[in-house]
Amino acid sequence: MALSGPAKTVMQTVTVVVLMGGLAWASVPFYDWFCRVTGFGGTPGQVASAEGGVLDQTITVRFDGSLNDNMPWEFKPVATEMTLRIGETGLAFYEAYNPTDHPVAGQASYNVTPYAAGAFFEKIECFCFTEQVLAPGERVQMPVSFFVDPEIVEDRDGKYVHTITLSYTFYEIDLPEDYEAPDQDSAINLN
Repeated sequence: MALSGPAKTVMQTVTVVVLMGGLAWASVPFYDWFCRVTGFGGTPGQVASAEGGVLDQTITVRFDGSLNDNMPWEFKPVATEMTLRIGETGLAFYEAYNPTDHPVAGQASYNVTPYAAGAFFEKIECFCFTEQVLAPGERVQMPVSFFVDPEIVEDRDGKYVHTITLSYTFYEIDLPEDYEAPDQDSAINLN
């Protein structure tokens, strides 16, 4: 059965709207995957361990922490920078504090500058890989384990990088459905 003029136009419009909605929905995970694979936009990679060897050349890594406008936590790096040899595994900590009277969940987004270093900054373990929930008044230190891939010294742009800044921004998210408040007697608190 062939569609007439107005019905055909409506069907084409609905098809375009559904197609555009599908593309918009898929664009966020695709862009995230693309950035992780290529290091585009300063997005660091994620690996299981450092495998490229350690060079005598050093690099300075600076740490930055910020919050989205609506996030009620306090959040900052414990140390603002460290110098390590290229290929050496580094371990840094960020401190988060929930000053509110209710639990708050957060997720960190991150990037690396300069962007040329993004493809060579590799995270082994990071608090940003999972959502974080802080109970009222809870203060925690969250680790990030990383290294700078030795291939940076061979890269056309990367070989000129001597300082890398790792930045995190925490956003408030909905509490997980299975969240249970910790028992006050057994909770570990750094206050």
